Amino acid sequence: MGRVLLTGFEPFGGEAVNPAARAVSKLAGKSIDGYEIIARVIPTVFGKSAQAVQDAIREFEPEVVISVGQAGGTHSIRVERLALNLDDASIPDNEGNQPRDSAIVPDGPVAYWSTLPVRAIVETLTGNMIPAYISYSAGTYVCNHVFYATSHFVAANKLPIKVGFIHVPYLPEQVVRKPHVPSMSEEMIVQALEIAVAVSVSGGQAN
Repeated sequence: MGRVLLTGFEPFGGEAVNPAARAVSKLAGKSIDGYEIIARVIPTVFGKSAQAVQDAIREFEPEVVISVGQAGGTHSIRVERLALNLDDASIPDNEGNQPRDSAIVPDGPVAYWSTLPVRAIVETLTGNMIPAYISYSAGTYVCNHVFYATSHFVAANKLPIKVGFIHVPYLPEQVVRKPHVPSMSEEMIVQALEIAVAVSVSGGQAN
């Protein structure tokens, strides 16, 4: 049985929950199209988050790594296409770090493309009535940090692993006191991740 590593961040920015952590935890140990799901909740901390993903890759040797993060204010599942070599935090992480204008890997490429079948994932999601779109910016906070660092780790070590990142909206419970801010049910987010995994392991090429 192959393995897919799903990671989700712990709560940050004053939130009590993080939909990314909640959703990936719901999938822990499940099998999707013959692949076992390994789920890990990782710290919303520059450096430590990337190290946690790399440690899990060494331990489990997955074929696919999909990291998942919260994008408060988004109305859809955002399948990220590009990871930038830039840390530029508008708020501190959970340990008070706030890097500005810093390269994640000083001698690394400017960016990495996702190696997931991004368009096929989005088309399958929308075909299943789940709002989704291709995003060309994962930001410059810890989400992008993990996406870039994981992509660089896989590329530098020539590992046969697909790497990508997905942003998800707030949960309804997070927007009760945030008027006019969109949200998505936990059930739909979990379904979206199941679909993303199934499409990613189906043999589709990155696009």
